[in-house]
Amino acid sequence: MTLWRGTLRENEPMRRHTSWRAGGYAKRFFEPADVEDLVAFVRQLPATEPVVWLGLGSNLLVRDGGVRGTVIQTRTALTALEQLPGGCVRIGAGVACAKVARACVRWGLAGAEFLIGIPGTVGGALAMNAGAWGAETWSRVVALETLDRDGVRHRRSPGEYRVGYRTVSAPGPEVFLGATLRFEPGGDPQALHARVRALLARRGATQPLGRPSCGSVFRNPPGDFAARLIEQAGLKGRGFGEACVSTKHANFILNHGAATAADIERLIGYVRGRIRDLYGVELQTEVCIVGEAPSHAGG
Repeated sequence: MTLWRGTLRENEPMRRHTSWRAGGYAKRFFEPADVEDLVAFVRQLPATEPVVWLGLGSNLLVRDGGVRGTVIQTRTALTALEQLPGGCVRIGAGVACAKVARACVRWGLAGAEFLIGIPGTVGGALAMNAGAWGAETWSRVVALETLDRDGVRHRRSPGEYRVGYRTVSAPGPEVFLGATLRFEPGGDPQALHARVRALLARRGATQPLGRPSCGSVFRNPPGDFAARLIEQAGLKGRGFGEACVSTKHANFILNHGAATAADIERLIGYVRGRIRDLYGVELQTEVCIVGEAPSHAGG
């Protein structure tokens, strides 16, 4: 008798669940029915079971050897999106950032427009302090709910975390179930909608949105931009297999059709090495790389 109500599949191709459309298989793939179902599933997992948490897969590279443990998808269960008094919004970790931006526009809450430029979920944005156009997620956080590996839920405050540029240090090995964010009430929905349209137009003009990618691959180094360094190094268009540095935005790596995760990871390493050799700058990745390298039979 199972203790959960969601869907559990074996040998799930992760290329179906990542924006790069590349990568191996997950040994187990779980889609919980709701928050309670998620908690029940986590509680029965062996303590030694490797777990990968998945939102929209927009900041994830799964190696071609796949994930030997369990991938848990949050976007089907952690879907709360509720307006609260005082400009606050309670949001489940599986909600897409763009959906939050559009809801806040309807509610006349200013300050959420930047979320339209973040391609992932709120859970991912919390985990890395995602930002766009000079604004960051954690500047809006007032309360959090998390889940530990034993299936115990916790209430957390922002002060329990150390937050920096694209980095968040948590008080323990917990994942985000959701958060309450505060924005400015009393905004004009028409003006906010116009700003969102302008930001989307700017994004479309500067980013290659027609091909599979993960968004920005590298964090900006202090006082500079990763894209500027990569372009200056002449790496636009450089590729391995069908993975290629975008000619439109140098901090994007595109899958031109059948790129493997190995192609993409090799290109990431190549770009990092060239920038290190040319400028002495060690680029740090924004993307999360998980899973195993493929095993090859024979000698």
